[in-house]
Amino acid sequence: MEPKAFYQKTIQAHSVELNRLKKAALSLSMLRLVVFLVMIAITYFFFGNTIIVSSTLVVGIASFLFLVSRYTDIKNKRDYFKLLVEINRRELDVIEGNLNDLDSGEEFVFEGHHYNQDIDLFGQGSLFQLLNRTGTRNGRIKLANWLNSNDISAIESKQQAIAEIADMAEWRQQFEATARIIENEVDSDVILKWIKSYKAQIPKAFHRVPLIFSILSFALIGCWGAGWIPGIYLGAWFFVGLGVTGLYLKKITNLYKDCGKTQETFSQYSKLILAIENLEVKSTSLNQAKDQLKTKGEKASQILQVLSSEISSLDQRNNVFFGLIANGFFLWDLRYSFRIENWMRTFESSLDQWFDAVTYFDASNSLGNFKFNHPEYVFPVVAENSKQMMTAVGLGHPLLHSEKRIDNDLKMNIEDFFIITGANMAGKSTFLRTVALNLVMANCGLPVCAKSFSYYPIKLISSMRTTDSLQNDESYFFSELKRLKFIVDEIQTDQFFIILDEILKGTNSKDKAEGSQKFVERLVASNSTGLIATHDLSLCKLSETLPQVENHYFDAEIVNDELYFDYTFKDGVCQNMNASFLLKKMEIV
Repeated sequence: MEPKAFYQKTIQAHSVELNRLKKAALSLSMLRLVVFLVMIAITYFFFGNTIIVSSTLVVGIASFLFLVSRYTDIKNKRDYFKLLVEINRRELDVIEGNLNDLDSGEEFVFEGHHYNQDIDLFGQGSLFQLLNRTGTRNGRIKLANWLNSNDISAIESKQQAIAEIADMAEWRQQFEATARIIENEVDSDVILKWIKSYKAQIPKAFHRVPLIFSILSFALIGCWGAGWIPGIYLGAWFFVGLGVTGLYLKKITNLYKDCGKTQETFSQYSKLILAIENLEVKSTSLNQAKDQLKTKGEKASQILQVLSSEISSLDQRNNVFFGLIANGFFLWDLRYSFRIENWMRTFESSLDQWFDAVTYFDASNSLGNFKFNHPEYVFPVVAENSKQMMTAVGLGHPLLHSEKRIDNDLKMNIEDFFIITGANMAGKSTFLRTVALNLVMANCGLPVCAKSFSYYPIKLISSMRTTDSLQNDESYFFSELKRLKFIVDEIQTDQFFIILDEILKGTNSKDKAEGSQKFVERLVASNSTGLIATHDLSLCKLSETLPQVENHYFDAEIVNDELYFDYTFKDGVCQNMNASFLLKKMEIV
C-alpha cells in the first residue's frame, strides 16, 4: 500500500477506536458520579442504621476505586490512540510538504563541522526535520549524531536494517506513541550516571531482617488478638520497628527522592524494551541491537518493570497512616530501599546496554519511516570499482517537492574536479546541496532521491555558508580563510568529497580570481574529488592545463523580456549572466 493510502486508512481505524474509548471514559466518569451520589443519598436517608450505612460505604468506596482504576486504564488507552491518530495525520502533512510543526534540531549545528552548517541538514526545512520521528531524547541525539558522523562504514548493513524496519509501519508507530505518551522527567544518561556513582546505604543484613520482623509482627498481632499478651507489648514492638526505620530515615529519604524521579523513565523503557523483545528481525544490525537485551532468566523488560514496582512500593511511604503502620510492623521502607539498592548492584552493568538498544531502535525508526514515505527513492549501490566516485541518474534535492524539482544526471570519477558556472538563481547552489545531502543520506544507509545511484563511499567536507563572527571578532574574509585552511588540513589525513560555493567572496575580483585558481590547483594536486560553483569564468581555464578539471554550468535565457531557467546541469562554460538584466528589470538602475 502506498504511504498516503496507508495513513488515511490507519487514521480511520484508530479514530473509530478513539471515539469508542472517549465514550467509555465519559460513561465511567458519569458512573463514578452516580456511585458517589448514591452513597451520599443512602448515608443521608439511613443515617441512623449503622449496618446499612457502613455496608454502603464499604461497597461504594470499593466500587468508586474500581471505577477510578478502570477510568485510568481507559484514559491511557485513549491518549495512546489519540497519539496514533496524530502521528498518521502528521505524516500526511509531511507528504504534502508541511514541516512547520516538526523539530528542526537547530542545536546540532556547530562551528567546525565538516558540512552541517552548509547543506540544510538541521534547521527549518531541513533533512533532520523531514527525518526525525524519535520519541526519546537519546534517540533524537543518536539520529543527529548519525547525520553528523561522516561514517562511511557498513553501508549495505545499514541499508538492510532500514529496509526491514521500513516494512514495520504499525510497529514503528506503536513504538513512537509508547515513547511519547510518558513524559521523561529524567534523562536516561543522568539515571545511568546516578546508578553507577551510587553507594549503597542499607546494610546487606536487611535482605532478611524485614521478613523476619514481619513474621514476628504477625505472630504478636495474633497473640494480642487472642488475648495472650497485653497491648502494651504490641505497642512496644511497633515503636521498635519505627526506631529501626528511623535510624536510616535520612538515607531512605535521599534514595526515595532520587529514584522517585526515575520511575516514569523506567516504566517507559520497560514498555519500549518489551516491544523490541517481541519483534522478529533478520538484519544483522537490528539483531545486534536486540541482542543487547538478552539476560539470563527474566526478560530485560520484566526486570525493569520490577524496579518500577519496587519504587512504587516505596512511594507508599507518602501515605502517612499506611507509612506508620507498615514501618512499625513490617520495616516497609527498609525492605524496599534494600531491594532497590540490590537491583542497582545487580543490573548496573546491563542497564547501559538496554538503554542503548532502545536508543538505536528509536533512531532507526526515523530512517525506516523515511524509506516508507519515499518508495520511489533508491538505495545506492556501493561501487566495486574504486575509480568510480558517483554515477547518478535523475538526482534530485530530497527537500524539494517532486512536482517542483528538476532532476539531473551526474557522473564523476575519483580525482575529478568539476567547476560549475552559471547565472544568478540558475541552480548552482541548489545542485551542490543536492549532491551533498544525497551523499550524507547514502553514507547513513538511506535511500536517495534518484532513479539510480552508485557511488564509492566517501566522507563529505564543504564550504558554502561562511559568515563573519562578531563573537570572535573575525571578518568574513578571515572566516573564509579559516574554513579553507580547515579543508586543506583535513584532506591531508583522509579522503573527502569537497563541495565549495563561491569561495573568497570577501576580497576584490583580482585577488579572488588568483586565490581561487591557486586553491583549486592545490586541491587537484592533492588528488581530491569535488565540485566548486563560481561566477568567476577565469577558473574554467584550469581545464586546459589540468585534465582532472571539467567545466559544467547552469544556464539562464531571456525570453520575451523575461528570465527563464531550466535548472539543467550542462557540459561547458556558462555564457549568459543575468545581473545587469535583473538590476534593470527591478528598476534598480
